[in-house]
Amino acid sequence: MKVLLLADVKGQGKKGELVKVSDGYAKNYLIPRGLAKEATDAVLNEIKAKEESKKHKIEVERAEAKALAEKIAAASIIIRQQAGAGGKFYGSVTSKEISEAVKAELGVELDKRKIIVPEAIKTFGKYELDVKYYPDVTGKLNLIVTEKE
Repeated sequence: MKVLLLADVKGQGKKGELVKVSDGYAKNYLIPRGLAKEATDAVLNEIKAKEESKKHKIEVERAEAKALAEKIAAASIIIRQQAGAGGKFYGSVTSKEISEAVKAELGVELDKRKIIVPEAIKTFGKYELDVKYYPDVTGKLNLIVTEKE
């Protein structure tokens, strides 16, 4: 008998999997305890619909990530830092500051953990940083660090 597992069952499978078990095991143990339900046509259609919904959601998120990557790559983010003697500034530009600057200039919420800063930014200049928007969608961020007046 084929059943859909509603919880993890040791030796059978994980929650949401479709497994084949003996009729007695399913009717006397799994189904009465609420660990599984019989895989009827309705249940199989439900599983198929959930998989399609999940695929559609992933495609939509990937498209949104690509659009966001293009929007941010087209803009230049400017951060103004206070400098000390010799043109070096205090501290360094962090991914949190970059994220806040993106939000202020473009109105886009960008997680600081997605911004990849290869080395500490401690001098003025132009930088091109990588941003990981989605597992397979990466983009560029143009950053300009200038002196605060």
